[in-house]
Amino acid sequence: MAMATARVMPLWTWGGRYRRRVELGGLALLVGAGAGLGAVGFRYLILGLTRLLTGFDDYAAHPGAAHPGLPGLGRWFVLLTPVLAGLVYGPLVQRFAREARGHGVPEVMLAVARSGGRIRPQVAVVKAVASALCIGGGGSVGREGPIVQIGSALGSSLAQLFRLDEARIRLLVACGAAGGIAATFNAPLAGVFFAMELILRAWTVEAFGLVVVSSVTASVIGRAALGDEPFLRLPAFTVGHLVQYPLFALLGVVAGLVGVGFSRVLYLVEDVCDHVWRGPEWLRPAVGGLLLGGVLVALPQLYGVGYPVLGRAVAGGYAIGFLLVLLVGKMIACSLTIGIGGSGGVFAPGLFCGAMAGAAFGDVVHLVLPGAGGSVGAYALVGMGAVFAGAARAPITAVVIMFELTGEYSIILPLMLAIVLATAVSRLVSADTIYTRKLLRRGIDLDAPAEPELATRPVQMIMGPAPEPVRAGTGLRELADRLATGTTPTVPVVDGDDRLLGVLDTRQVLDALAAGEDSDPLDLCRLVDPLEPDAPVSTAIRLIDDGLGAVPIAQGATLVGWVTQRDVLAAVAEAWRPAAPRDGVRGTAEAVPAHR
Repeated sequence: MAMATARVMPLWTWGGRYRRRVELGGLALLVGAGAGLGAVGFRYLILGLTRLLTGFDDYAAHPGAAHPGLPGLGRWFVLLTPVLAGLVYGPLVQRFAREARGHGVPEVMLAVARSGGRIRPQVAVVKAVASALCIGGGGSVGREGPIVQIGSALGSSLAQLFRLDEARIRLLVACGAAGGIAATFNAPLAGVFFAMELILRAWTVEAFGLVVVSSVTASVIGRAALGDEPFLRLPAFTVGHLVQYPLFALLGVVAGLVGVGFSRVLYLVEDVCDHVWRGPEWLRPAVGGLLLGGVLVALPQLYGVGYPVLGRAVAGGYAIGFLLVLLVGKMIACSLTIGIGGSGGVFAPGLFCGAMAGAAFGDVVHLVLPGAGGSVGAYALVGMGAVFAGAARAPITAVVIMFELTGEYSIILPLMLAIVLATAVSRLVSADTIYTRKLLRRGIDLDAPAEPELATRPVQMIMGPAPEPVRAGTGLRELADRLATGTTPTVPVVDGDDRLLGVLDTRQVLDALAAGEDSDPLDLCRLVDPLEPDAPVSTAIRLIDDGLGAVPIAQGATLVGWVTQRDVLAAVAEAWRPAAPRDGVRGTAEAVPAHR
């Protein structure tokens, strides 16, 4: 009997594992189908809103044209389209899903690395509507960031619905991202490598298999609905002379610097917008839309994603000077769209900037080496991949997506050479990428050594409500009475517009009273920068360990929470508490995830 049991148990265990893998594969297929349908719906939503607001399927293909329904306004109607769009998506994002602002991919990377892959379900809907309105209204951003966030939210929601453990939630998030990229660009291989290289940032056989299933499923659905054509029609190119390889290498170096420059401009403009804006966040996209509209009046080629303009540049349709104007203009217009609170991706703008830089480089080569320079379009194509690699530092994704776009094997060697050099230059001059820089500015380093699970959780999971704030200008006696009757020894100090200025504790008030002073709370408080709700708990712990009595948590300019030593200790105690028994399972066994 003992021998029989020893033989049966391994078979039973193997059968359970096989069944769970089949179930997970089925979920990956469902996520791919959802991401594919979401990508198709998102494309049509952008198309419909662009037609509504401009009268054209893609206004960038008709730069400077008047709206067919408003001919009297001429080209000036584009001054108002970003404003109208912002009036709708600004309140929508602020009310229902603030994480839908921006380009989306960093939020997905953070969810996978720090939050167990958990993304709120409403993010998919809000991101789709907000990004479609932003792009249809002239926002000079791409659609890949939104569809990555949409697909990832679908994958996360499905995984949470089936109560999967965190490791498998992350896998389905990556499946959603891969499916979105595959269906949007008709590039299933690029979807796979994007998810593995940028979202999961790790390679395993199980993850690769599931991501492939999702990417293929989404791609099949996308091709059935949108046709079996690449998102951008490009002519065939070849390399006809060996002297071109050193030129492609030089282009790689230049493109790497352009990619890093794009990242720096993006966050510089965002910082300027944050510094200048003093109104409510929901109104920011509409007011900032006036400035974006002014840019679009001057350069209507920057309206929306801009693929027609990109295609014309690759075909050699612009002079060197105008190519450089479009390059700088796209950086500014994309950065401004994100900075005013818009929603859209930076992948397509990176390709756009790369095409302009590469085509301009090719034109210069033609002037210097007219007989051996080769096609301008070849330099534009290589520039597209190299600038994206320099900005995102994802060389495998860059090579694969450019190969899928062209279908030309002859371009692979110069493409690989330029992309590797662009990545090396980017790493040499910058410690971050266009995606990780957004997180590093919040104090989140995805490449830092792993911390205990509690320390990596978002601080919003342990924060409590903020106490009643003290206004600057309050008298010291009144302040002492307030602290004496309160339940917390630390309170926030705000100005007349309810903006957080600092943190004040009882000890500072007692010292001032003992010295016989009648100080302003602003003079006594400790000036601190609040944490955002998705900052890790470890950052709050470090601030408390630094002597800060409590850590304020703010969303934009609004104080939303408060973290004290007691909150941290309560979270630690909760993490150590054994799970309650369920379904006859007792002890610590319930703490083990159901899916391994």
